[in-house]
Amino acid sequence: MSGFRYEALDAASGKTLKGVLEADNARLARQTLREQGLMVVEISEIVTDADKASGGSRRGGVSIAQLALMTRQLSTLLDAGLTIEQALNVVIEQSEAPREREVLAAVRSEILAGISLSNALGQHPKVFPDLYRTLVGAGEESGKLPEVMRRLAEYIESRHALRSKVMLAFIYPAIITAVSILVVTGLLTYVVPQVVNVFQNTHQQLPLLTRGLLAVSDAVRVGGLPFAVVLALAVFLFLRALKNEAVRLRFDRALLAMPLLGRMSRSIGTARLASTLAILVGSGVPMLNAMTAASGVVDNRALREAVKESTKQVREGLSLSRALAVSKLFPPVLIHLIASGEASGRLEHMLDRAAKQQSDELETRVATITGLMEPLLILLMGAVVLVIVLAILLPVFEMNQLIK
Repeated sequence: MSGFRYEALDAASGKTLKGVLEADNARLARQTLREQGLMVVEISEIVTDADKASGGSRRGGVSIAQLALMTRQLSTLLDAGLTIEQALNVVIEQSEAPREREVLAAVRSEILAGISLSNALGQHPKVFPDLYRTLVGAGEESGKLPEVMRRLAEYIESRHALRSKVMLAFIYPAIITAVSILVVTGLLTYVVPQVVNVFQNTHQQLPLLTRGLLAVSDAVRVGGLPFAVVLALAVFLFLRALKNEAVRLRFDRALLAMPLLGRMSRSIGTARLASTLAILVGSGVPMLNAMTAASGVVDNRALREAVKESTKQVREGLSLSRALAVSKLFPPVLIHLIASGEASGRLEHMLDRAAKQQSDELETRVATITGLMEPLLILLMGAVVLVIVLAILLPVFEMNQLIK
């Protein structure tokens, strides 16, 4: 069976209804709607991500927040004893997002056709990543699907929360910087020339600070637009170059070597790796498969290559802690906690502790950086405005001296 998205008119109330339904083909879908007293306005088959890859139309995916909520709802319903099909029906009815309903309806259709949940999710790789499908498959094999789905929802929520905290922490400094640049640019391009022109008409010798400010003002007015264009082009070319894996790998290695940004990037990658391994190992996924899946969540290419190399060494018989220690890219606390977990048989617990420790350290560092950036930016803005005001007022002071 296939999923169909429809728009129809209710013959009794005259209201327009939208939704999804399952049928073998479009003709049967129309017939089903007519039997329900609905007049079909539009109906179209739901295209899976696999179909899109072979030439179908491309639509937006499901947000991380929606994916986390969907996963938690499925976990609760499955834990209550509902079958997968029944749980999907409930989530589809409760969902307010059209794209989410379409995806779940397509997944339900695949399950009714006789395939497993993990394989059905595989038809939508843009919505359900490899890690998600790997965990669902492990839950199906172990018979602990509700528990695995619950932990998966917690993992998605914690990862989303960490990313949001880091991004939100830098929003205020970014706004201050943008406003400061706009204010200073406006002063240099419009206010300063208008004011200083009055003193130039008196043919008096302007102070050095005022002449320097005029030179900067002229440079901004004449070369400001070309500079902005060149800067935008440079950023575009840089971002495009980063799509090349070799260039991205070199950039990420250089990033790790930086004193401040390098520690933040290492903390983010380590937290993701440890939390992913914890949930995979705790769900019964073999270590090699867990490391292969976990490498995909590490954004830094240098760290990702280190995880892949460690996977090869674990396959050859080396312990996880010793394999990760070879690259010398991961924090010592991660290595020691993993070694302790391997020795005590509590690897999952120690991985969780390592992930939390790295997340807490990252949040503390971000809070410290942003706490220092905000007053520094305000002081810098004040200093620039002070220089501009002094450059404008100095000719006034000199004229007063001449009058006296």
